[in-house]
Amino acid sequence: MTPRTTAAAAVLAATVLLGLGGQAAAAPVPQPGAATAETLATAETLAAADRAAASPESLATLSRFFAREGKVSAAAARPRVEGTAIPVSHLSPEFVAGKAGAPVARLEFLASEAVAADGQRAALWTARTEAGWQVVNIATGDDEFRYARLGAAKLPGGTVFREPQIDAWYVAGGSSVLPLDEDAVRAVGAGGTSLTGYRARVVQAYGNKLPGSAYAEGGMAGGFDEAPSPAGSAGAPVELLAGAGALALGGAGALVLARSRRRTSAAA
Repeated sequence: MTPRTTAAAAVLAATVLLGLGGQAAAAPVPQPGAATAETLATAETLAAADRAAASPESLATLSRFFAREGKVSAAAARPRVEGTAIPVSHLSPEFVAGKAGAPVARLEFLASEAVAADGQRAALWTARTEAGWQVVNIATGDDEFRYARLGAAKLPGGTVFREPQIDAWYVAGGSSVLPLDEDAVRAVGAGGTSLTGYRARVVQAYGNKLPGSAYAEGGMAGGFDEAPSPAGSAGAPVELLAGAGALALGGAGALVLARSRRRTSAAA
């Protein structure tokens, strides 16, 4: 696999401190709950995300983003937003910790697909902040949308989610977790695994890295900041990224342009 510009990988790859107190304990594997990304991302929230993504401020920032490597000038970038926002889910720390009823994944943000005049593509991550709905990150490429399509084809009705600690994408449905990229294949095999098997793997990988652990208290984990979910529901935080590799919220909610990095690979 070849590294390429990736969505804040320097930040997300270090996200081993999962946002939940207590150690992971042996418990029945939680089955997917009702509060899925699809139910949390209502028509109202999707419309708000669409407006934020297509705002003049966002499009101006996109122009600078697409022009950052000199492939096109900011004036000639002429970015546009295609389609509507989609929910993007990540591995749930509640699932890792064995919380009763916790689904394998939780909604993290909404993503809108942006395209430049020269064909460059990017994902606008939107979230509801204290200042209202805003773009909180721009990531190169189309991972969010490509894996959503691949997951829908591979397991119709399943939940597509990312395990950010290893940049792996999966689709889960019923008692199965199937890989969508090479990182996920390395983690669970080409044929995937059961929900029970997947939870055993993530507990082994991250169960001792939850808040309160010696790992966390030793300052060895990166962690992430949490904010209210885009749908305003408890238990579905949004990552608000800061520092290198992200388009983060600056002072007074202003967009601050920085380079985003993403890796990409797809499983057959």
